[in-house]
Amino acid sequence: MAIRVTLDRILLERRMSLTDLSEKVGVTLANLSILKTGKAKAIRFSTLNALCRVLECQPGELLGYEPSDDDDALEEAADQAAE
Repeated sequence: MAIRVTLDRILLERRMSLTDLSEKVGVTLANLSILKTGKAKAIRFSTLNALCRVLECQPGELLGYEPSDDDDALEEAADQAAE
């Protein structure tokens, strides 16, 4: 996936554990772990809002975009469908 999550870097900078974040944000440790490892398919705006509030950061500090081979395949499929 082209969206990367930098939660581990921010936690390290804030010297905060995933468990502490889970308690402060009100999201399960399992769900935060899925997000942190990049296995999440989506994130609710309410969760993103809570993360930014607790971590005192902007959404762009948590999420980044990196082009991937998957993007090329999706673009080609969209181009073919448009023809």
